[in-house]
Amino acid sequence: MDGAGGIWSILVVLVVACAASAALIAALRPLFRRYAMARPNARSSHREPTPQGGGAAVIAATLVVAWSAILLSTTDWHAGLPQYLALTAGVLLLAVVGAVDDIRTLPATPRLLAQFAAVALVIAMVPQELRLVPALPLVLERLLLVIAGVWFVNLVNFMDGIDWITVAEVVPVTGGLLLLGWLGAVPFEAMLLAAALLGATLGFAPSNRPVAALFLGDVGSLPIGLLLGFLLLGLAFNGHVAAALLLPLYYLADASLTLARRMIAREPFWQAHRSHFYQRATDRGFTVSKIVTHIFVLNLLLVALAIVSVARPEAATSLAALAAGGMLVGLTLARFARGKSGG
Repeated sequence: MDGAGGIWSILVVLVVACAASAALIAALRPLFRRYAMARPNARSSHREPTPQGGGAAVIAATLVVAWSAILLSTTDWHAGLPQYLALTAGVLLLAVVGAVDDIRTLPATPRLLAQFAAVALVIAMVPQELRLVPALPLVLERLLLVIAGVWFVNLVNFMDGIDWITVAEVVPVTGGLLLLGWLGAVPFEAMLLAAALLGATLGFAPSNRPVAALFLGDVGSLPIGLLLGFLLLGLAFNGHVAAALLLPLYYLADASLTLARRMIAREPFWQAHRSHFYQRATDRGFTVSKIVTHIFVLNLLLVALAIVSVARPEAATSLAALAAGGMLVGLTLARFARGKSGG
């Protein structure tokens, strides 16, 4: 695909996915209100019953538009067919499990088993020649990737706790992947998938702006985690591990540090809670709009650092970019923990 043709394909995918997502949300909204109302509880950030399930439209638009674009825009799409079929199956499995959980709460065990099955299916289809740590036995590396993938799917789900936060994460990350694609770090098929997810998320964004009229729901957050994890893993396999860590670094840090803190305090970390940094910020004076603005701007800076690490792939530059990203994330988390009264 030549440069101009590639740009037009990406733009068409983005616009069509956005329109499809918005249209599906409008069509499905009565069903969301009837079957998938999120009732406020002690851990909620909202005060009124709000329909959830908007992620069903996001995922449907992403998959249909991405598959159509890949089939129409590329001639060697069959080369990656096993991986994309596995990804699609995994996404649909998580979407179904999430939809059921949105309507009537599922126990933790079947949710976790479904997540392991979805991630393991995707990892199993990764070509054996693609390695992150060649010194490790292949089986051990793949097992660690499955565990990391399940954690990533869960952390995206955990972090979807206030209006627009997933939009503030997905839009910069997928936009960053598109920019890195023009630098040759992301294959064109993956760029089409990222563009479809970006467009579908933008189509959902107006319904989720504070105060949200519609939530994403587990039907969206779980498969979005798998889609983002797949795209970031592909970036890492292409030799850009630093960029793959930088793009989702805020989510990784907030969720992982929160889990570690709860485990050290011997709290039931497997249960829902309100102790993520962004949740603590809402309890300490920050408005939802201020929090998601902080996260969005932070993610734009992380995208810039990821671009630097790809444009200048020397180890020293990558390490410096990671250090700078870690510092920016640390400052943001500290500000959230300190609260508005702290400055």
